[in-house]
Amino acid sequence: MSERMIMHIDLDAFFASIEQRDHPEYQGRPLVVGAKPGRRGVVATCSYEARRYGVRSAMPISEAARRLPQEAVYLRPDINRYGEVSQQIMTALQSLSPVVEKVSVDEAFLDITGMERLIGDAESIGRQAKQLIHDQVGLTASVGIGPNRLIAKLASDYQKPDGLTVVTADQVEAFLNPLPLTLLRGLGTKSAPILQRLGLSTVADVRRLSLLELRRQLGNLAGTSIYQQARGIASDRLDDQSTRKSISKETTFDQDITDPAILRESLHWSAQEVGYVARQEHRKGSLVTLKIRFRGFDTHTRSRSLNTPTSADQEIFKTAWELYRSESWDDQPVRLIGLGISGWDGAVDELQRQPDLFGDPALQTGARQDRLYQTLDEVSGKFGKHAIRLGSKRGDSKTESESE
Repeated sequence: MSERMIMHIDLDAFFASIEQRDHPEYQGRPLVVGAKPGRRGVVATCSYEARRYGVRSAMPISEAARRLPQEAVYLRPDINRYGEVSQQIMTALQSLSPVVEKVSVDEAFLDITGMERLIGDAESIGRQAKQLIHDQVGLTASVGIGPNRLIAKLASDYQKPDGLTVVTADQVEAFLNPLPLTLLRGLGTKSAPILQRLGLSTVADVRRLSLLELRRQLGNLAGTSIYQQARGIASDRLDDQSTRKSISKETTFDQDITDPAILRESLHWSAQEVGYVARQEHRKGSLVTLKIRFRGFDTHTRSRSLNTPTSADQEIFKTAWELYRSESWDDQPVRLIGLGISGWDGAVDELQRQPDLFGDPALQTGARQDRLYQTLDEVSGKFGKHAIRLGSKRGDSKTESESE
């Protein structure tokens, strides 16, 4: 039986790279996609030229502007256009593997187990994937290959940008040993210092602690997770598009955030991406879930069922924001925030249905909303960013949708 081989593909500075590809005048300049200076918000992503100044995704835009020189470029994200490029990439990858799990617009897992007999060794398969992406859209990607999802993801991060790292099953321990313990998922600003105070700094150091000790230090959930990750134990199962149970997007901040305006903006971007992916996959969800993580591993989720399944950005965002506002979280420092939809309705092709003049007005409104978003997606794909978009109106405690 062939050794399990999972490939993780991560597009390099995806949003920023598309902007630099399409606008030669931006090439070589620090470029930020996200909020504009002078307004509250965060960096969605930035070019590698901007990263040299210490700018990172999810950094407050005020801090990014303080670090960057005057010639830096600031652009609002155009999720629909980025989504079109993403779909081109995912279609190309399906010619390489029959199992492609799209994680977000700029990430995917592929199951390449047994493909060495058809294509070559793991490195050859990785190089072919990178070449496919470059030929299709003119962008670079970092690729990691390993026996499970965790190792593949860590491997893709290992040599960014434009990297390729292969870790076989017998190389997992040697690969993990020198990595900083902060790369393990779930170690935040509270839990990482706990381990560091014990004199631990690398994954190899963490592996010396027993499961019982890690649970005692970090709690049962986080302790078990860190114990398994330090040993390279993780799922090797992928869900292709047909079996996807949910679509979600999270933002992890470099520093804890307490400003509700920044959290709101992050949720708004997440809703745009989730909504776009759902529409491209012809899905509608009836359950919206908010996920929020405070310092350490203190994670909470809240969900709300909708009367009518949706793929509309604004409906997803509005529901998630209402879930946030319904809790007493305003003063708590947030490390991660995200949202998702699930509960597929199974019948998604509303645009092909003839509206009933005497039917349920809510269903007719849904059909009009479908046509609106289909038009927005088509216009953005044809004419590019800022051609037309939906925005959101800020209020003291509630959020409403409006056209811009």
